[in-house]
Amino acid sequence: MATVEPQTKRKRISKKNKSAWRKTDIQDVEQFLEDQRQEERIGTFKDKLDDDLFVLDTSTQKVKASLLTPKQKRKLNAKKAMRTHQVFENTSKVQDPIAKRNKVRQKQNGRNIELEVCNPTKPRHRQANADRARYNEKLEERLAVKQDSDKKHKIDKDIWQEEDFRDKIPGLKDEKGWISRPLALHVAFNLQGHKVVKTHGSLHHKTTKAKKFVPPHPGMSYNPSHKAHQELIDQVVDREEGIIKKEQHLKRVTTSMFSIVTPEERDRLRLKEMSEGIDEPETTEKEKNKANGDDDDDNDAGQKQKTVDSDGEYHTVNAPVENKKKSKKARRNELKQKELQRQHDVKKKLKQQTADLIRIKSIRAEINEEAEELNELKKRRKKTAERKKFEPKRLGRHKYEEPDADVNMPEDLAGNLRNVKTESNLLKDRFKLMQRNNMLAPSVAVSRKKSKVKRFLRGSHKEPGVSFQDLRDRRKAAANAAKANNNTIKI
Repeated sequence: MATVEPQTKRKRISKKNKSAWRKTDIQDVEQFLEDQRQEERIGTFKDKLDDDLFVLDTSTQKVKASLLTPKQKRKLNAKKAMRTHQVFENTSKVQDPIAKRNKVRQKQNGRNIELEVCNPTKPRHRQANADRARYNEKLEERLAVKQDSDKKHKIDKDIWQEEDFRDKIPGLKDEKGWISRPLALHVAFNLQGHKVVKTHGSLHHKTTKAKKFVPPHPGMSYNPSHKAHQELIDQVVDREEGIIKKEQHLKRVTTSMFSIVTPEERDRLRLKEMSEGIDEPETTEKEKNKANGDDDDDNDAGQKQKTVDSDGEYHTVNAPVENKKKSKKARRNELKQKELQRQHDVKKKLKQQTADLIRIKSIRAEINEEAEELNELKKRRKKTAERKKFEPKRLGRHKYEEPDADVNMPEDLAGNLRNVKTESNLLKDRFKLMQRNNMLAPSVAVSRKKSKVKRFLRGSHKEPGVSFQDLRDRRKAAANAAKANNNTIKI
């Protein structure tokens, strides 16, 4: 309870009227009531424990602050109420003035799984707990086996073998095809406990019908038969002849089309070509007018222009355009001509239809001929598509080229492995085979361009009295002499 300070002196006020009572100081009474209400809310000092009232000072001792992980912090925060819900919590200790108040319990929706697991009351709850414990044991065993297998890194299966997940689960792959692949994926996910990885459609069908392994020609053996060796040589000769024929064709249509001339003839031809279409020096306008006989007309036009310019007024070059509107008669004639043209077009169409009816047989023959051409085109395209199944596809910027056949000439045949002359490379053959089977994109060897090195002659190796400028001049003179020897050039 608050007390009035002794220094303050109370005012003596007449309290005869009601308005005078408002001047009375009642602060001490209000402070007493406020203290009493606060004690009812938070309790008195007698009800609190010593730990709530007193704090042990441990500032002199070095205490390490406990560092909590983010996971531990989340667990602690989960136990606390949300900050938005703390407003609705009742922190007051004031007793309820109505002792006999009806408390309505809220009905809980659904099942309390946590309560059923912790305190099972029904047989099915106990059975579920037992099944859950058995599942956790099997899961721990599978995880332990998986960790051991990951450590060992054993590969006990063929990585190139094509497998179907439906073969491992009985009943998913039926002969009639009632179970579709999406349904099989759904069932496999529920049975095995993990989702089957979806792969690209190109992995389930072959992109090429070429053989995975092509044995070498019998003529490549170290001891081949005469017939097989001759067949191999014939194949190589045919391939080389095709290459030579192609090179000769390119040379004939490019290099051989141009003649060989001297530098003077080349310059003369170039000057003639570049000056094509250029006339001789033009004569003056007066001479041209005299030649054409238009001198008098030009003089008259010049005089007229002078008179016009002497007026000092602006005149346009072209005459003014007059807005000539069509008369009613001209419009009627135009409409009549349009109607006649329309009637003519209608008659022409009717005549064309009558002619088409007469030549129905020829039209049917044309349609049949077009149908036959389309069928032939379809057959050719089908054959081309069937042939391309065995050919390598274009996977990159470079086109696949068949490597040269490895052949030994008759004089290089040894008959035994000790003296045989090796012509092939196993690694290169496998690399080319993977390119042909669309497993690798064809590529070419890239050589790095060497940087030019500037070379100087040591001073100890130079001739006395010869400078770098003299050596440079000698090299230039030698290059000019070599260039002068080649009198003929190609253009």
